[in-house]
Amino acid sequence: MKREIIQTADGSKTIYLPDIDEHYHSVNGAIGESMHVFVEAGYKFCKADPASVFEVGFGTGLNALLTAIEAGKSRKHTRYSAIEKFPLPHEVIAQLDYTKIIGEAAEDIFSSIHSSEWGRPARITEFFELEKVAGDLITDKINCRADIVYFDAFAHSKQSEIWQYDVLEKACSTLETGGIFVTYSARGELKRNLRSLGFEIIPLPGASGKREMIRAIKL
Repeated sequence: MKREIIQTADGSKTIYLPDIDEHYHSVNGAIGESMHVFVEAGYKFCKADPASVFEVGFGTGLNALLTAIEAGKSRKHTRYSAIEKFPLPHEVIAQLDYTKIIGEAAEDIFSSIHSSEWGRPARITEFFELEKVAGDLITDKINCRADIVYFDAFAHSKQSEIWQYDVLEKACSTLETGGIFVTYSARGELKRNLRSLGFEIIPLPGASGKREMIRAIKL
């Protein structure tokens, strides 16, 4: 699959897939979107300590990187599991250069995230443990419990199958009562499905360029 590296509005880079006309992150700011939707609205909102995160769509590892940095700042032990159907090659990851914006202190963390072996837990920092799974949420069994789900799949218009009720139910089954689900999407169908799955929907302002996002709490 052809991939292009582009710069977003906040100076950080993302990947563009011309074959399906889709970006890995918002063109209005890759780091800004990740911080707003997943770290601020999800991780920092969660009161669990230690905390467990399950990410749907590992992608470039940006969400994991920013969560690891925040775990260190807050000194909150965090176990992070992520599933990714199409792991990116290292030569693509190397072009993203997130540390140029985040700071050199993030360089070792980002390197450790991507050098860790798929399918095996790895200690990235004192406060952050990561397990990357190369798999398909639709067909593969999920073996984790989480306090937070980061649902960061491609847009419904590009990957509608992963937003279907049964797949959403599978991702949300990792959460206990009081668990948090966050995503950049605010589609009406998604809200209805989450309510059917026993969630309270909390609409929030979206990241730059997007009116609304969703945080949902499992009742």
